[in-house]
Amino acid sequence: MRVLAIDPALRKTGFAVIEQRGDKDYKALTYGIIRNPPKLLQSGCLVNIRGGLDEVIRKHEPEACAVESVIYVQSYRTAITMGAARGAAIIAAAGHGLPIYEYAPKRVKQAVVGKGAASKEQVAFMIRALLSLEETPSPDAADALAVGMAHFYTGGGTDKLTGKEAGRV
Repeated sequence: MRVLAIDPALRKTGFAVIEQRGDKDYKALTYGIIRNPPKLLQSGCLVNIRGGLDEVIRKHEPEACAVESVIYVQSYRTAITMGAARGAAIIAAAGHGLPIYEYAPKRVKQAVVGKGAASKEQVAFMIRALLSLEETPSPDAADALAVGMAHFYTGGGTDKLTGKEAGRV
């Protein structure tokens, strides 16, 4: 089973494709960040996010997509921007017919580190150990890898997205 995992953000969207080979055998096939320059308009960033994820999907052919849900933010502008980036990511996956699953940030940290209030450094450290990576991934890539591992660890398929937030797209 291969899953595309996404940690959406307007300027740095983390992505990963993880393959489960056996009961507890996981391999990161690819991971990284889709970076958008600070001066690029939001519309251009959204196009880049979708295009970058389209490439990853075509190259690695995942069977499902796991995406981090929107976190609580104090600014409505930040929430709208994050929602737009998340929307671009979901459209990329849905456009390829992938079932899409949503995971809350605390649930991801709980699955990977064992506590929902884990720091980004703790998440990155555990991801490196769990996937036997040679180096510690950047925080955004590590978060995407963690979303993918949470998908596998929680049985993948409990929180599918629909227009009502609880089913398949």
